[in-house]
Amino acid sequence: MNNLEPDKHDNITLRILDEISRESLITQRTLSSSLDIALGLVNTYIKRLAKKGHIKITTIPKNRVKYILTPKGFAEKVRLTYEYMHFSMSYFKDVRKRIDALYRQIIASGARDILIWGDGEIAELSYISMRGLPLNLIGVIDSRRSEKGFFGHNVYSYKDLPYLHYDAILLSSFDSSEEKQRVRDLGVEIEKVYSL
Repeated sequence: MNNLEPDKHDNITLRILDEISRESLITQRTLSSSLDIALGLVNTYIKRLAKKGHIKITTIPKNRVKYILTPKGFAEKVRLTYEYMHFSMSYFKDVRKRIDALYRQIIASGARDILIWGDGEIAELSYISMRGLPLNLIGVIDSRRSEKGFFGHNVYSYKDLPYLHYDAILLSSFDSSEEKQRVRDLGVEIEKVYSL
């Protein structure tokens, strides 16, 4: 979607530097668990960060290891954080433009009552972008029906769809081919379905 997307390597590096800056006595096993990556991969990243001079590794009594973020490591953390923030801002601007264009199409079609399909970040941005428009959110369709709701709106399961009154469905996913097929399988008229 965006050429500026940070690579996975930079993301893992940033997360490790961030964890070390918060807790210097953290173990590689704890890093592996909190970052949800393999222990061997954490070890490889730690060695690489030490070799580049981003962290210093010292041994303390009882066979424990302490990681110290160096000034060079702090500068790298700042650089990676800036890149991540820049990517995030560009990403959200792009998503917002796509959602706004889709809402213009929905309004032009005469639709008023809509359902949002999915309850992730894109669904949240879709809801926020809807405010002030002549559209009425009926609710959210999601496989994980929630009692908590979605910004005060009901979350329905796929099975509830035939019983709901709506003019349009907004698929809140960029890879919506599977979701489009599921909507078709539920008997929804395809002209009522809008996808990013």
